[in-house]
Amino acid sequence: MTPHSLDPRAPWVISTHDLGRRPGAMLRMSITLPAPANIGVDMIGVPRDTDVELDIRLEAVMEGVLVTGTARAPLRGECARCLEEIVSDTEVSFQELFFYSAEDAAEDDSLLDGELLDLEPAFRDAVVLTLPLSPVCSEDCSGLCSECGIRLADAEPDHGHEVVDARWAKLQGLVPEHNNDQES
Repeated sequence: MTPHSLDPRAPWVISTHDLGRRPGAMLRMSITLPAPANIGVDMIGVPRDTDVELDIRLEAVMEGVLVTGTARAPLRGECARCLEEIVSDTEVSFQELFFYSAEDAAEDDSLLDGELLDLEPAFRDAVVLTLPLSPVCSEDCSGLCSECGIRLADAEPDHGHEVVDARWAKLQGLVPEHNNDQES
């Protein structure tokens, strides 16, 4: 990744000025940042601008700055089986090495922009990789009735539908129904 002049006022841009470039120097930070937009997969994600709590450690190493940390963020989405809202939290760990120069880095590696680094891509990758593609409200969620669409968890225990084989449907009205209590 090439440097792109990071905005030092952007919430996810962190200054390494206090760390210096002495290998072995370390700086710990606990900060709360607003969640960026579009962190998630189709059915679940981190809502934009919600609080993300970060506990990070910045370490100066020979090649650059190693950032290790955990992030706690709220999740919102819907159950893949019954479409009920899901509200929960996630905690993810991440580690990223931000190189001082492009000569030391590979094509997809992160670079420092002067003394600035952008934590958003590392956070985004860590969260998205832990999210379920098909989240469920509970492991035993029965989903929706395939006939009427009612949520099966809210339905009567004997919920069901009489299913007539389509091949016999035209014959249904030919024989009059009779009451079993009367003898014919």
